[in-house]
Amino acid sequence: MKQTSAFISTYTADVSGVCSALYELGGMTIMHDASGCNSTYNTHDEPRWYDMDSMVYITGLSEMEAIMGDDEKLIHDIVSAANDLHPKFIAIAGTPIPMMIGTDFHAIAEVIENQTGIPAFGIETNGMHSYLCGAGQAFVEIVKRFTSTGISKRTKSVNVIGATPLDYSVNGSVNSIRRRLTEAGFQVLSVWAMGSTLEKMKQAGAAEVNLVVSYTGLLAAKELQKKFGTPYVVGVPMGDQFASVVMKALDKAINTGKSQIAYDKPTACGGDTVIIGESIYSESLAAALTLTKNMKVKVLCPLETEPDLLLSGDVLAEDEDNLMLYLKNAATVIADPIYRRIIQPGTKFISLPHEAFSGRIYRKDIPDLVNNIDIIQ
Repeated sequence: MKQTSAFISTYTADVSGVCSALYELGGMTIMHDASGCNSTYNTHDEPRWYDMDSMVYITGLSEMEAIMGDDEKLIHDIVSAANDLHPKFIAIAGTPIPMMIGTDFHAIAEVIENQTGIPAFGIETNGMHSYLCGAGQAFVEIVKRFTSTGISKRTKSVNVIGATPLDYSVNGSVNSIRRRLTEAGFQVLSVWAMGSTLEKMKQAGAAEVNLVVSYTGLLAAKELQKKFGTPYVVGVPMGDQFASVVMKALDKAINTGKSQIAYDKPTACGGDTVIIGESIYSESLAAALTLTKNMKVKVLCPLETEPDLLLSGDVLAEDEDNLMLYLKNAATVIADPIYRRIIQPGTKFISLPHEAFSGRIYRKDIPDLVNNIDIIQ
């Protein structure tokens, strides 16, 4: 029962992460589920839904199909839709019911690809993990299936990997990352995956370095390094001073060929200010606040991450009870407004809405911290 939440929300599920990562790429993304996951996704998790078309569908899995099995119907429906819509690829993502009945998504995708001639892949989501896992797997599939080999490197070029509205909303933050990179003399080849087409992402191997701006992009960056030898840098260029640190890390990665974490120096030992959120974004914000405002900041990460992405003294706290324990001595908490419910009376609270946590509720209040961190006071 420790994984239940009495006061706070849950983060967007892995299946929605798949849809978010692939939304702009011209493919057809299918949630294999009875119903419900699609409305949760398009209503709460996808700010692009009413402004940009995308082929996101649900299979309408019935109770009888779940009990007796009917993969032939699933395959037929997807093949029929694909023949009408001509997507660039087909992605099939799972939810809890397919997990319980042991659906083999990879085998189904192979049959569909053979019948349609359209690249198809299954993603082993099950609705039990966060968006980070789903989006991360989706980006890896793009690397494996679509990135072109045998292309020449372009001088001082970079891909930005891990940008979805679930972490960056649609408030201009991604454009601010592009701007900072361009002003530092980098050529941005693609942004995975907001504002870039699949065709641009196919050329990712030409970059000299990759910039990972959320945990959703780390696996893809590692896959690109494996496939093309491209080093990567982990960090979000927030604020002028930390942005400069990130740019120097990118140059160093190009010169040495070694991947690195831009915020690798301890910034928050004994910090009485706590940031709650996704590891890379939160650690970057902590570093920026330390450099700009001399704040002592500690990060509490309630999501999946790798231990190396958290600095010494920072904490992976994946359930409500642990979060409440670690927040007892905090003087200031920077987090999504829903977290206000579990902080101690008298603790200063700075609202930082997170699309993947509170959905559309506070969307209009999500700041562009890449451009300006002065709003954190």
